[in-house]
Amino acid sequence: MNFKINPFFENNRVSVLDTIKTFSQSGILFGNGDRNKIKLFDLNGKVINIKSFKIPNIINKIAYKYFRKSKAKRSFEYATILLEKGIGTPQPIAFLENFSLIGLKDSYYVSEHLECDLTYRELVEIPDFPNHNTILRQFTKFTFDLHEKGVEFLDHSPGNTLIKKREDNTYNFFLVDLNRMNFHTDMSFEQRMNNFSRLTPKKEMIGVMANEYSKYYSDKTETEIFETMWKATTHFQEEFARKKRLKKKLKFWKS
Repeated sequence: MNFKINPFFENNRVSVLDTIKTFSQSGILFGNGDRNKIKLFDLNGKVINIKSFKIPNIINKIAYKYFRKSKAKRSFEYATILLEKGIGTPQPIAFLENFSLIGLKDSYYVSEHLECDLTYRELVEIPDFPNHNTILRQFTKFTFDLHEKGVEFLDHSPGNTLIKKREDNTYNFFLVDLNRMNFHTDMSFEQRMNNFSRLTPKKEMIGVMANEYSKYYSDKTETEIFETMWKATTHFQEEFARKKRLKKKLKFWKS
């Protein structure tokens, strides 16, 4: 077993460890638990979030033991880096890895649970969501700041940014599902634009984000930003649709 806890929660070490060990028998399920299972627990009056990652296949079992960091460990380390850079994410508390003779058996990531007002997904699915344009523009500035700090969030997708409204009608943004990230000294224009590709298929939203991004990124014109962002988006959507069709065919052949 490999267990590490945030020094700020050292006094809760035993409680956190015991909670992880009883994960399957207790806690409140959060979400549908299709791939990874998330449960909520109470830790001395604070709601915490424990994510149990899907048990890896045999190749990844070996890889996560000998060659790569597990998703739980990466989530913990990346959350720590984000907070050091002043980027919002729920406070990391701990991670735990269990190993067998073959490799990684199971793993858990523990963080504070953050209640949000919305995610980016609402902006995609509800065009008339209150303050839609304001939130979208502030989200774009948030993403620009990520890029300026060298953070390439590979899972920058609709459900992975939690949004909380402040009393002054501005918004705070918090990244979740953190195990796929790259950190750079400097991000290229292509890396920046590709980072928007998963967010929305709606051209009008791409237009707003391109307009807002151009206010802070002086190396390219608004037109260049829009065209590159839209090209990256359409390429992702086409690949997503192709894979979906392929999975449907495979499912048909197996039935």
